[in-house]
Amino acid sequence: MAMTMTQKILAAHAGLGSVQAGQLILADLDLVLGNDITSPVAIKEFAKLGKDSVFDNNKVTMVMDHFAPNKDIKAAEQCRMCRDFCGEKDITHFYDVGEMGIEHALLPEKGLVTAGNAVIGADSHTCTYGALGAFSTGVGSTDMACGMAVGKAWFKVPSAIKFVLTGKLRKYVSGKDVILHIIGKIGVDGALYKSMEFTGEGLSSLSMDDRLCIANMAIEAGAKNGIFEVDEKTLSYIREHGGAEPEIYSADPDAEYDEVINIDLSEIEPTVAFPHLPENAKTFSEIGDVKIDQVVIGSCTNGRIEDLRTAAEILRGRKVAKNVRVIVIPATQRIYLEAMEEGLLRTFIEAGAVVSTPTCGPCLGGYMGILAAGERAVTTTNRNFVGRMGHVDSEVYLASPATAAASALTGKITSPWEVMEK
Repeated sequence: MAMTMTQKILAAHAGLGSVQAGQLILADLDLVLGNDITSPVAIKEFAKLGKDSVFDNNKVTMVMDHFAPNKDIKAAEQCRMCRDFCGEKDITHFYDVGEMGIEHALLPEKGLVTAGNAVIGADSHTCTYGALGAFSTGVGSTDMACGMAVGKAWFKVPSAIKFVLTGKLRKYVSGKDVILHIIGKIGVDGALYKSMEFTGEGLSSLSMDDRLCIANMAIEAGAKNGIFEVDEKTLSYIREHGGAEPEIYSADPDAEYDEVINIDLSEIEPTVAFPHLPENAKTFSEIGDVKIDQVVIGSCTNGRIEDLRTAAEILRGRKVAKNVRVIVIPATQRIYLEAMEEGLLRTFIEAGAVVSTPTCGPCLGGYMGILAAGERAVTTTNRNFVGRMGHVDSEVYLASPATAAASALTGKITSPWEVMEK
C-alpha cells in the first residue's frame, strides 16, 4: 500500500507493514517532551499510574521555558515540581535556567531529534521537528504521562496535503512569510488533523531555520503535523548537532493526498497576519498605516540565529521609533552567545531594543512584554488570538523578523523592502 512520509514513520513505529488514513495505531515513541506549564499536570497523572520509573530516562525531556526564569511564586512551584520529578526519575535531559532555551529551538540544537523519529510533546508546537524529517505532534498532558510511563501513544493515522515548492525566496522574505501565505490560502482549519508534507526543488533554497519555522506553524492550519522531505541540508544539520543516525522515509510516488498545492517561492511577498487569526494574512498592497506600540523578535518560531541576523541587519545604525518598545529574545543560550559574539546584541541595544534571556515569555501573554488595552504589537511569534499577548482589547500582528525590525524603525507596520530600499 502506497504511503506518505508520515504514514511510513507511523507504520514503522507501530511495527506494521503499512497503515492507511483513519487507522488507529499504537506506536513506539522516540521522545516525550514537556515544559514547565504542561509537565506538572502530566507528573500528577503519572503518579496515578503507579510506575516507579519512566520508560527510558534518555527519551523523556522537560524544558523550563514558558515562565522561566520564574515570574512569580506559582511559576517557581511548577518548575520545582518538574525539577524534583526529573531528579527522582534520573531524567537525563532536564533543562533549567542557565542551560535551557525555548523548547522547540533547544531540542533540535541538542540533537535530541533526528529524521524518522516519532515524537510527542505536551505543547502544540511540537510539530516543529517535522523540519528534520520526523513525525512530531502536540498532545495533552495525560498523553504525555502515558508516554513517559510506557513509551507508546495512540494515533489516528492522518491523511495528507502535499505542498510542492518551486523557485527561490527573494531578499528579506523568509519561511515565516511562506507559512503565513499558506495559512492565508487554506485557513486555520485547512489542514485539520492532516499531515502537511513539503517537497519540491524549492526546498533546496530554504534554510533549516526557514523549515523549522514553517513546520512550527503547521498547527496554525489545524494540522496534526508538518514534515519536510529529508535532503542534504537536513542531514548536515543533524550531523552538526550530534543527532542520532537518521532513518529516512520518503513518500511513495503513488501516495494518496487529499490535495496537492503548488507554491512558487519567488512569488511570496512580506506577509503580515492581522488580528485575530493567523489566516488573516495580508501583503503590503493591502496594508495601510497601522501604528504600533511594541515589537517582539523571538519565540520558538523565529528566535534562531538567522532570524536575529536578519533583524540586526535592518536595525544596524538606525534607531527604533519613539514610543515603540522593542524586545529581542534569542531562543537558546547557544544562540544568545552567537548573537553576542557576532555583535548582534550591541546592534539591538544601540538601536533602542532590550534583549532578554531565552524564554517563551510574551508569546503566550506570560511576561516580558504584556500588552495593555488598545495596544498593538508586531511579533514574530505564532499566534494572534484575542488576548494572546495581554489585554483582550490589544492586537497582535504576526510577521517575519525582517518585517518586525522594519516596523520597529517606523512605528507602523512596514515592509522591509521599503526600509532597505531607502
